[in-house]
Amino acid sequence: MQLEREVEQEYRPQMLATLQRKVDAVAEEVRSQAPKCPQCGQPMGHHDTRSATWLALWGCLHIAAPRYRCSPCKLERRPLLEVLGVESGRICGCLSRSLGLLATVAPYELAAWLAERLLGVKVSAMGVWRVTQRLGQAAASYSEALSQYHADSRSKGASVENAPPVVVLGVDACFLGMQVRSQRRRRTGPEKLPALPPVEQGQFRDVKTGVVLLPQERVEISPGRHSLVRRFLVTCLGDADDIFRHMYARLREQGWAGAPGTVFVIVGDGAEWIWNRASMFVRRCEILDFWHALEHAWEFAHLRYGAASAQADRWVHDLAEKLRAGKVDQVIEELKRLRPKTPESRESLQALIRYYSENATRMRYDEYLRLGYGIGSGAVESAHKQVVHARMRQAGMRWSEAGARHLLALRLLLLNHNWELLDRLPMGSMA
Repeated sequence: MQLEREVEQEYRPQMLATLQRKVDAVAEEVRSQAPKCPQCGQPMGHHDTRSATWLALWGCLHIAAPRYRCSPCKLERRPLLEVLGVESGRICGCLSRSLGLLATVAPYELAAWLAERLLGVKVSAMGVWRVTQRLGQAAASYSEALSQYHADSRSKGASVENAPPVVVLGVDACFLGMQVRSQRRRRTGPEKLPALPPVEQGQFRDVKTGVVLLPQERVEISPGRHSLVRRFLVTCLGDADDIFRHMYARLREQGWAGAPGTVFVIVGDGAEWIWNRASMFVRRCEILDFWHALEHAWEFAHLRYGAASAQADRWVHDLAEKLRAGKVDQVIEELKRLRPKTPESRESLQALIRYYSENATRMRYDEYLRLGYGIGSGAVESAHKQVVHARMRQAGMRWSEAGARHLLALRLLLLNHNWELLDRLPMGSMA
């Protein structure tokens, strides 16, 4: 271990010097060509040359970067920095991607500590935050632009020639704690920072998450237990229209939307915001999550037999077996014949009958199991834990809207195994 550290310390300056020479070579090539104005297309005039520095994996790099200006359009460009894909005074290159990756899986302070231990680079937690915001902004902007592109009927998606016969979609929502301050607190003089206002019930936002999977790619890893070979996750800090718009764009990118023979299976927990938007898929099969259906039965059983009653357990178990066998109509008829004694239990029974009657066409569980669709929303519940809970719902965490959107976009790239997409996206500057 000591030998490895000695080699790293010995060759780090040499790697930095080699990288600097390569950057200088690119600079010599770019300086010979005057850029054109992106607005009027005319050659831009040289204005001045300023020194630019940025932090890379092996240290700080320096370069003299010419600045060009188009007088009529009032636009400026620094083509050398554009070619290199760096920003002066920033953390750039592989180091920025590595720091962003650490911050995507760990809090910013911990990510800074890990960067020093793993990469040998000492950077502050605020420096990690700035890098993460720039990367997240680029990822979120790309996702939003992709959704807007596919929302246009004239857009071109991937070929649907090899579209699968069945695509399963799971959609759900969870809460994320948001910051209670409207603007950043600033200290004036020696006084302490003012206290934050109390957290109210309304300081939470819905994070909508969707999971897209193919039932034919589900494999049996042990008797009676199945696992998915791959899946695609979609999430957004927005309303129901936003998540379905993002899911549709993802389907178009895969070449799964628009195929005449593809059946879309939508699994939901009974929320109206899901069923109201499922109609965007013409060929569809709607499935009410089996365990949410049982939750309503448990509410009535606890009122009728008692919360810790063995009789309630037996009654719900028997009802579950009938539902799993596809006997939802029989269950509804049996519920109508019950005569609860208390007003509370009678009201709960009527609500249960109404709930099952309204969702009877979504409760053909025997057929869904036979076709391999599944009957539960476990996939999207798991997606919530991986996308949101594991990183963004730790103790005491509160998020700004921009910070949450940026980190969610990076979490998606990581969990969808598409992190290399960042190498092709332009990095926006963060104020």
